[in-house]
Amino acid sequence: MDTTTNKFEIGLNEGIDDDDANVDIIGGIPIGMKLPPAKKSAEDACGGGDKERRILGLRWSITTILLLRRRYLGFTKQAVYVSFIFFTKQAAVRVINTNMNIVWLLLLIVFCNGILSDAISHNVSTRPEVVRVGALICFDSMIGKIAKLAITAAVEDVNSNSTILKGTVLKVAMQDTKTSDFLGIVEALRFMENDTVAIIGPQFSVTAHVISHIANELQVPLLSFAATDSTLAPLQFPYFVRTTQSDAFQMSAVAELVGYYEWRDVVAIYVDDDFGRNGIAALGDKLAEKRCKISYKAPLSPKASKEDITNVLIKVTYLESRILILHIYTSWGLEVLDAAKNLQMMETGYVWIATDWLSTILDTDSSILSQKADDFQGVLTLRMHTPNSDLKARFLSKWNNNLTSNGKMGNDSFGLNTYGLYAYDSVWLLARAIESFFDQKGNFSFSNDLSLAELHGGNMNLDAMSISDGGKLLLQSIRNVNTTGVTGPIAFNSAMDLIDPAYEVINVIGTGIRRIGYWSNSLSLSILSPEEHRRGRPNGYKSSQRLYSVIWPGQTTQRPRGWVFPNNGKRLRIGVPNRISYREFVSRSEGSDVFTGYCIDVFTAALEQLQYGVPYKFISYGDGRTNPSTTELLRLITKGEFDAVVGDVTITTSRTKIVDFTQPYIESGLVVVASVRKLNSSAWAFFRPFTPMMWCVTGVFFLIVGAVVWILERRTNEDFRGPPRKQVVTIMWFSFSTLFFSHREKTGSTLARFVLIIWLFVVLVLNSSYIASLTSILTVEQLSSPVKGIESLVTSSEPVGFLKGSFAENYLTDELNIHRSRLVPLNSQEEYEKALKDGPSGGGVAAVVDERAYMELFLSTRCEFSIVGQEFTKMGWGFAFPRDSPLAIDMSTAILKLSENGILQRIHDKWLMRGACSSEGAKQDVDRLQIKSFWGLFLLSGLACFIALLLYLIKMLRQFSKHCVRNAKSAGLRSFLVFLNEKEEVSSSQSKRRRTERASNRIAHQDNNNNNNNNNNNNNNNNNNNVNYLDVRV
Repeated sequence: MDTTTNKFEIGLNEGIDDDDANVDIIGGIPIGMKLPPAKKSAEDACGGGDKERRILGLRWSITTILLLRRRYLGFTKQAVYVSFIFFTKQAAVRVINTNMNIVWLLLLIVFCNGILSDAISHNVSTRPEVVRVGALICFDSMIGKIAKLAITAAVEDVNSNSTILKGTVLKVAMQDTKTSDFLGIVEALRFMENDTVAIIGPQFSVTAHVISHIANELQVPLLSFAATDSTLAPLQFPYFVRTTQSDAFQMSAVAELVGYYEWRDVVAIYVDDDFGRNGIAALGDKLAEKRCKISYKAPLSPKASKEDITNVLIKVTYLESRILILHIYTSWGLEVLDAAKNLQMMETGYVWIATDWLSTILDTDSSILSQKADDFQGVLTLRMHTPNSDLKARFLSKWNNNLTSNGKMGNDSFGLNTYGLYAYDSVWLLARAIESFFDQKGNFSFSNDLSLAELHGGNMNLDAMSISDGGKLLLQSIRNVNTTGVTGPIAFNSAMDLIDPAYEVINVIGTGIRRIGYWSNSLSLSILSPEEHRRGRPNGYKSSQRLYSVIWPGQTTQRPRGWVFPNNGKRLRIGVPNRISYREFVSRSEGSDVFTGYCIDVFTAALEQLQYGVPYKFISYGDGRTNPSTTELLRLITKGEFDAVVGDVTITTSRTKIVDFTQPYIESGLVVVASVRKLNSSAWAFFRPFTPMMWCVTGVFFLIVGAVVWILERRTNEDFRGPPRKQVVTIMWFSFSTLFFSHREKTGSTLARFVLIIWLFVVLVLNSSYIASLTSILTVEQLSSPVKGIESLVTSSEPVGFLKGSFAENYLTDELNIHRSRLVPLNSQEEYEKALKDGPSGGGVAAVVDERAYMELFLSTRCEFSIVGQEFTKMGWGFAFPRDSPLAIDMSTAILKLSENGILQRIHDKWLMRGACSSEGAKQDVDRLQIKSFWGLFLLSGLACFIALLLYLIKMLRQFSKHCVRNAKSAGLRSFLVFLNEKEEVSSSQSKRRRTERASNRIAHQDNNNNNNNNNNNNNNNNNNNVNYLDVRV
């Protein structure tokens, strides 16, 4: 019996090692516990060893039950071990002493296994009594002290609410990180050693970057209400959940403000850590979208002293930009503003835009405004917008009535900032996620991390940290939460950012603050909140008004310009091309850096229009022997060698990609200049206004109209009656006499008058058009050139000249595809003239392509050349500055003022007066008409007279010969002249007789009409008689 007992004790000791930490469980079976080998003996054969085996079997069953209960019901390893030792020894002794039958042992095992089965089957749906959550907060910080109270209040509200967690108590253990990132990391590790299901925090983005890696490994969600760094993204840190707004949205709001007030350059002052650097990087991206930029970055050490702050701000005062963005912590942000006040950086002209750290301070401690009001007068700041609701109002009432009056804050009294609201909602968000976790049969259990178990040595006890088996399900439950809190709707988008981000734009005025508008991700800037937009715009709302007026530093309401000329004692370095041609535009005095010319006068006049002084100096560019490349000169601006370029600089698309230009101060464009010769007016120029077809159609219509009028008038108008020969002559005479409105035949019928009126209008138009066209042909100088324009120049193979150093070369090759072998660079007006006179056959060029401003000056004294074709580009000249330079904008405004007040035109007349070729004197010479232009007309008229006289003489000679034969008279010259005179008299008397007869006929006709009116019954007879009478008279 003693031997059996000793064997039993040996088996007991072999079953469980002294170091319980090495015992793991797989499927409920203790690993490393061995059943002692059975020894066959006479006692075993007789059944005497059965009691010992049964006791050992009982021991194994109970041990398994307890270990499984630890696995699923939360028993500790020590409890399992103690229970095992106590229960198995007592049970074994009792069984042996009382000689218990084997049946009772089996019943005990079945009973215990039933309990285990019941526990396992109901474990998933059974909620634990307590859920432990950690919180990492800096108790002494402006945000932490408020968040601590808000979290405490939220835990109390969750545990007192019977509709959530349903009996499970939420316990949040808060640890003070003491503004130390290192302590924050250590405290997070301690939470994860103690099987914490989630952590609220950390408060700082720098700490979050480190802890998020650990959270990813151990699958413990982090819910941060204050880490706003936008680089804490779910792709890299899936277990980091930001329960506040991201800095990406805040920087969008800042960039929108900069763009709204039309500023271009800003200076960023920020804390030099992950929080500050990443926030400013996001700001730079947002500003770039609006063609703005951060011209200077002024980082501050996280442990910066007052002296460090002052030194950084002194450097800022020497900069050009006066738009200052301040992105730092609440702990020492006021020190920066205080140093800026001492450096007079809160005066007129400065603009300060602080991120939400300033509004957090002002919301938390309103007494600061009365104590240090002068330090941040006129500053703009942002505040995360939380819409008003009944839930928010109840919490604010509770905050003011309970939390600030029960001593939880000590002797201090603080207001509630937005981070406190988000901390409160973070607890509720986690509580609702845990509730959903339980509803999905989730279980908070932990298992060892194999990667940590492989680490050996040291005292860090890393293997104590275990993986949260339900972490993935809990994270998914957090992401799926969709509820409403004191901050408004709580839900996440696909990027794990809170939906509907919005900020309030705050202006610090006097001892208070004033909200001047809102920014939201969907509506940009507006004087209405996002909720008001969703409800509908109120009456009187102006969509054009995006923000209310601002009182800027210096107590001014006028929008600051945003920049000044740098107060660093340096002068503006202005590059000027040292040209050898067209010195009327830019020229350098020999042996000095004094420049004169049209472009220089325009620049200096524009500077005088500015409301501030700009010290500058001109720097010559070029060797003075050839024209320098303007494009290369502009590239020196991008390299920082020049601050501006002044001269005859053409604004082109490619150049605008590297520099900014002012408003053009002179219009220009590419034209083609070629040699021309004057065309003398032709003797038959009067035929040129009408084409042959026009002449034919016009002549035919003259005859048609005459015939139509004859048909309409012949029965009632004596002028259109008579022998056929006479009527044909009458028709032709009447038709062509209408050309000069000199027709003597009168029309009596309405139809004939209608036709004649229309035809006279047509004749008037034809006559006026003919005269105008003929006048143009005879008075305008007609020039001829083999080059008709840019189109003919492109299709030809002849050489083309251009001004060396201008953009014309690249335009001809790149845009018009003219081969470079055809291009001839020229340096001066004299080379232009010689190349054009020589022509392609003499080694010159067929034409020169250059800008109109140059060519007008060139042609003013050279009348043998001219612009052919149309101007085929539209460009202008401007002054060049670095990209996004605010001086370019002010200079553009100054140039417009010069144009409006006439100064620009006076400067133009001073330098670019036109020469004789385009003056009025040259025009008068062209307007004098010479006989050579009209000898053809005189020839036609002379020929007509000659032919008429010849025919008349022939006719008279024939008649004279008949007269002499009939009267037997001599045929001398004297007799012929007498005959001519007689015939003229006879003709005159016959003409008088005919006129008398026609008058008599008209009188008789009128008398007959009167008789017809008196005798109505005889109208027809009288008419016939009148007709017969007229026929007889004729």
